[in-house]
Amino acid sequence: MHRAVTRDGTEVAVKVQYPGVADAITADLDNSELLFAMLGMLFPGLEPGPIVAELRERVLEELDYRLEADNQRLFATAYRGHPFIHVPEVVDELSTATVLTTEMAHGARFSEVVTWPDEERQLAAETLYRFVFGSIYSLGAFNGDPHPGNYLFRPGGEVTFLDFGLVKRFSDSEVADFAEMIQLMVIERDVAGYARLLERIGILSPGNGFDDEVIRDYFGHFYDFVMDDEVMEITPEYSSESLRRFFDLSGPHAEIMKSANLPPSMVIVQRINLGLYALFGDLRARNNWRRLAEELWPFVDAEPATQMGERIAGWKRPATPPA
Repeated sequence: MHRAVTRDGTEVAVKVQYPGVADAITADLDNSELLFAMLGMLFPGLEPGPIVAELRERVLEELDYRLEADNQRLFATAYRGHPFIHVPEVVDELSTATVLTTEMAHGARFSEVVTWPDEERQLAAETLYRFVFGSIYSLGAFNGDPHPGNYLFRPGGEVTFLDFGLVKRFSDSEVADFAEMIQLMVIERDVAGYARLLERIGILSPGNGFDDEVIRDYFGHFYDFVMDDEVMEITPEYSSESLRRFFDLSGPHAEIMKSANLPPSMVIVQRINLGLYALFGDLRARNNWRRLAEELWPFVDAEPATQMGERIAGWKRPATPPA
């Protein structure tokens, strides 16, 4: 990313794709098929083909800056004027398939934010949470690169979100599956129903033989932070445990890990578990995530649970015209 100034004096950020990058990435993707074939040997339930296809599609999209510009416009339009979330506008007349120009944004980097006072770190974490999960349900889209370099922070919980090359757009039915998983596991505590849903969407095969306790113990971890109406801190240990549940075949969950599959719709969203929660661990993010989530879940649509939520609700309400 390069800083530049337009002829009319406007400060902009310019992302330029260098020659040969597309060929190099395509070659790397070709080699990735061997890696996923090896993963398929370690995890017999995994279907490598659809996963490779999904990753290939998402990564190749990153090479077309016109698509990235479209993604950024989607988010910029949705959050324009938001009191905490900022997405730089695209400068259309200075953007092409290999050049992306946006308005310049300023703020502190993540490495600085982790040294800020606790109150500021908690506000930053709340904004990250609202952006990621709110976007899935309100836009049907997930910006799939929760990398610390993709955020700029300002005091008071204001965050600028950068880099919209790796964006997954979900169908209505895929978002409905996410919602049903939460309803069954978190709200209704219907583990048997949750297991049947996992079979329907292809995470577990029918007749897998796992009892409800095993299902709850393995998959329930990913909902722990919203399971109860209480304040919970997302620690580095919690994020590390999330990572282990994907890759550690030496632990107590080895059998279910070997049997589980990852449908294409879930591939990119797993970056939440692998990336976002790692950032939360660094921030020692602490909140009543259940109440926060209920604001964002459209099937609950609860009242604001925090001062930030109240300000956002005011932003969402249309202005009353004068009498």
